[in-house]
Amino acid sequence: MTSIYEEVRIALHGIWHRRWIALAIAWAVCLLGWLAVTLIPNSYESKARIFVQIDDVLADQIGIRGDRKRDIERVRQTLTSAVNLEKVIRATRLGDAVGTDAQMQAAVESLGRNIQVVSQQDNLFAITATTRGGGRSDGENARLAQDVVQKMIDIFREENLAGGRGEMTETLAFMDQQLANRKRELEAAELKRTEFEAKNAGILPGIGSITTRLEAARGQLRDVESNLLAAQSALASINGQLSGTPQTIAVPGAAGGAKGALAQAQSDLASMRARGLTDSHPDVVSIRAQIASLQKAAASEGSGGGTPNPAYSSLASIKADREASIVALQSRKASLQAEIAQLAAQQFSEPTAAAEAARINRDYDVLKEQYDKLLRDREQLRLRGQVETERDAVKFEVIDPPTMPRGPSAPDRPLLLVFVLLAGIGAGGGGAFALAQLKSAYSTTGQLERATGLPVLGAISEALTRDARARRARQLKWFAGGFAGLFVVLFVLLGVEMLKRGMMA
Repeated sequence: MTSIYEEVRIALHGIWHRRWIALAIAWAVCLLGWLAVTLIPNSYESKARIFVQIDDVLADQIGIRGDRKRDIERVRQTLTSAVNLEKVIRATRLGDAVGTDAQMQAAVESLGRNIQVVSQQDNLFAITATTRGGGRSDGENARLAQDVVQKMIDIFREENLAGGRGEMTETLAFMDQQLANRKRELEAAELKRTEFEAKNAGILPGIGSITTRLEAARGQLRDVESNLLAAQSALASINGQLSGTPQTIAVPGAAGGAKGALAQAQSDLASMRARGLTDSHPDVVSIRAQIASLQKAAASEGSGGGTPNPAYSSLASIKADREASIVALQSRKASLQAEIAQLAAQQFSEPTAAAEAARINRDYDVLKEQYDKLLRDREQLRLRGQVETERDAVKFEVIDPPTMPRGPSAPDRPLLLVFVLLAGIGAGGGGAFALAQLKSAYSTTGQLERATGLPVLGAISEALTRDARARRARQLKWFAGGFAGLFVVLFVLLGVEMLKRGMMA
């Protein structure tokens, strides 16, 4: 701790003995620094906030809402686009010194660096413009910053929103043109398909390709064969039940039962024919079989045989139904087999025509799908355009108008002036300390002992006369005045800065 204290005393002693050099360095650094600070141009900043409502209740209701993030990014890019910045330059004093394309490009790049557009919320944007220098006064730069922000807002309001509607109109016109082209192609494909089907009517009957129809007919044949086997099995079961069921049963005191049932069945047959049912109808076939069975029972009853068995009559009716179903299924099976044979022959004899038909149908389906999609997209765009036109879906509102700067936003000149003073004092002290290190003089006996390695027997104090003391007192006053002059100049510069800011306000 003692050695550190000793070193500090030595350093301060060396600086104090070279105080005039330190004061000169401090004045030189401060004067140069203050001059540099005063030459820094003031920057003036104007701010505004705007509200852009991108979505709309009606657009959300009908399901044509756009991408919110993409719309917000589009607003930011539109505000700071090169085209808009060039219009701002031409409409303000920034364009006074612009005469060539290269100068305009440089001015656009410079203005782009001095403009910020920040999305504070989803639909709220803050615009900040900064101007400086350019040979203009502080008041002119302040007004120019406000004019730049106001012009950006005016350009966005007048051109961006109208440009969106113009873009929608151009898009609809393009969609109409594409629809017309697809319509002509679709009509040509329809005509080609119709001509091909008319030319190959004998080879390509029905709808669809031969392979498709052949597979469908084979599937139907498999179903018919399965149903036919089930009907034959059911018929065999009914025949087994009939063989074990008597046709008549002996009921004491009962007579005329078969004849009454025969009369009722004949009445039912007459009623069916009155309704227009033909003899091939399953109900007519069934009732006729029942009448034949009842006629035999009535004959037996007339010859003294007994009463007809109702269970036998019911089984006979069911048997007639099964036989009718089997006949119908056999007829359908024969028809399908003939159709399959015909299609197989056509497929074998005309494979090229089948392939051509498949290609024509495929091309037609693709064109039809494209046309339907374009039509849906076109109607959706048309509806969205009507919503934006009638409902004004994008609303624009200035929340905070561009501010008029009351003072420079940069640099912070008072703080810089203070920093220059501190830097000057530090530079003066550092310079005096460096010179003290370069000298071979020693401030204390301990320093001399450490440097030579020899013991120091003593030291002689300096004896000052009255004139020397008076001269030193005057020099000390002059040094204090020179050092205080730095602060006086600083206060004067700060006062001038405050006065200039007050005049701006």
